[in-house]
Amino acid sequence: MPASGKSDGGSLLSTVLASLEDDKAEDILSIPLAGKSEMADHMVIATGRSSRQVAAIAEHLADRLKQDLGLLVRTEGQELGDWVLIDAGDVIVHVFRPEVREFYQLEKMWMPREAAKPTAATTV
Repeated sequence: MPASGKSDGGSLLSTVLASLEDDKAEDILSIPLAGKSEMADHMVIATGRSSRQVAAIAEHLADRLKQDLGLLVRTEGQELGDWVLIDAGDVIVHVFRPEVREFYQLEKMWMPREAAKPTAATTV
C-alpha cells in the first residue's frame, strides 16, 4: 500500500460494505464523492441499533480493514458509540445510532433530497 494510506478504492469500498452487512448495520448508504470533495472517493453512512452495536460495528470494521487490506484507520467517537467516524482514506464511514443519524442528516448535505432515502447497501 502506498505511504499515503490509499488503497484500491473498489476493494476498500467492497470490504467496508461487506463488513457493515456482516455486522447487521442498517440503512447502509454509499455516496460517491468524486467531483464533490477532495477528502475521499466515497462516504458510507450506516446505522446501528444501540451504542454498543455502533461501537462494535466500528471496531470490527477497523479490524477487518487491517487484516484484509493492511490498512490502519483512524476512528473518532467509539467510546460513546452515538456516532463513530472511521477514516479509511478513500472511504469515510459514519456509523450512527438511529436518533443521531436523524438529527445530523448527513445524506442531505451530499445528495439530492429524493435520492437520500437509504436502503440496504444503496449506492447512489
